[in-house]
Amino acid sequence: MFDGVKALGCHFIGYSRNRGKGFALKTGFGFIADHLPDRNVVCADSDGQHTIVDILRVAAAVQPGSPALVLGTRNFTGNVPARSKFGNSATRRLFALATGERISDTQTGLRGYPAAMLPWLRSVRVERYEYELNLLLEAKQAGFAINTVDIATVYLDHNSGSHFRPVADSVRIYAPLLKFLVSSFTAFLVDTVVFLLLTLVTDSLLLAVVGARAVSSAVNFLVNREVVFQHGRDRPAAAAGLRYFGLVLVLLAANYGLISALDSLSVAALPAKILAEIALLAVSYVVQQRFLFSRRTARSAAREDENQSLDLSRGHHPGTLRQ
Repeated sequence: MFDGVKALGCHFIGYSRNRGKGFALKTGFGFIADHLPDRNVVCADSDGQHTIVDILRVAAAVQPGSPALVLGTRNFTGNVPARSKFGNSATRRLFALATGERISDTQTGLRGYPAAMLPWLRSVRVERYEYELNLLLEAKQAGFAINTVDIATVYLDHNSGSHFRPVADSVRIYAPLLKFLVSSFTAFLVDTVVFLLLTLVTDSLLLAVVGARAVSSAVNFLVNREVVFQHGRDRPAAAAGLRYFGLVLVLLAANYGLISALDSLSVAALPAKILAEIALLAVSYVVQQRFLFSRRTARSAAREDENQSLDLSRGHHPGTLRQ
C-alpha cells in the first residue's frame, strides 16, 4: 500500500519504531510546515472510520487564516461497539467538566487544522493517544476555537483495525483527571486525619476545619503544581500560590457551611466531612484546570510582567509582604 501511494507521487515519511500517535502527527505537521508551507492540514484515522466524502467536507470547512480547528463529529447511532460508545460518552462528560465546552465527539480522528495552527500543534508536549484530547483541552487557552462538522458513524468489523488499547491508552487519555483525583484523595486523607485530631483536642469546629485545610492545602498545591497539571509550573510559584490559596479560602467557607448544615441535621463529623469534600471536588478541579494551572499564553505572560514592572517602579520587590 505504501509503495503504491509513493508511486502516485505522495510524500511518504516514517521512522524505525512506533513512538505513538501524537509523535506521528507532530512529525507530519513538521514535514508540512517545512516543505509545504501555508497549507491547511486534514488528519484522518487509517482504520476505515472516515469516508472520502466526510474527509473532503472537513477540508472544505477549514478556513485559511481562521484561528479555529474543525472536528468531524459522529453521533454514534447504529451498530457501534460498546467500548467506543462508552469511551466517547465518558470522555465527553469529563471534557465538558474540564473546559465548559460541549463537543459530541471528543475522540474523533478526523480533524482539520489551518496552516497558522501548525507551530502550536507541534508544541503540545505529549506524544501518544492522549495527544489529540490534550489539543482540545488546551485549544481555548491558546486562543483557538473549535468548530464541528457532522460526519457518518462507521465501524468496520467492530473496529477490529484499531490499535487502541482499552486499558493502557484510556489511562493515558484520562491521566490528567486521574492524577488530580489521586492528589485530591491524598489531600483529603491528610485533611481528614488533621480534622479528627483537632476535634479531639478542641471544641471548635471552625478551628478544626481551618487547621486541617491549612495543612492539606499546602500539600495539595505542591503536588498539583509539580505533578498533576501539565502547565502548573508555567507561572511563578508566588503567582500560582496566591491564586490557589484564594480558591482555598472560598472552598473553605463553602466546606464549613456544608459541614455546619449537615451537623445541624445531626450528621456525624466524619460522614459530614466526606459528603462536603465530594460535593466540592468537581468545583476545585474545574477552577484549577481552567484558571489556576492553565497554559500561560503570551498575553497573560505580558500582563503579569507588566504588573511586576509596576510593582518594581513603585518600590515593591518580589516576595516582599506588603499591606
